[in-house]
Amino acid sequence: MSAEAVHYNMHDAKTHLSRIIERVEHGEEIIIDRAGTPVAKVVPLVRRVNRTAIGSLSGKLDLSDDWDSPATNAEIAAEFGLGE
Repeated sequence: MSAEAVHYNMHDAKTHLSRIIERVEHGEEIIIDRAGTPVAKVVPLVRRVNRTAIGSLSGKLDLSDDWDSPATNAEIAAEFGLGE
């Protein structure tokens, strides 16, 4: 990734949006210009947590044996004001 961002004029950005998004997905920052003046920057989103599959939290949670007991559920419901 170069230090200088790539610039697209508005017309080219509309025409080549898929190409721009592909470049951004690879870490580049793209500047969109209108009449030669920069007006927008397209940057990659950084995911806070990458949970893409079932079981991605496996081994990361420590649940007590009574985590889903009627008593625990009643206690949680009471905390939310949802008593029976």
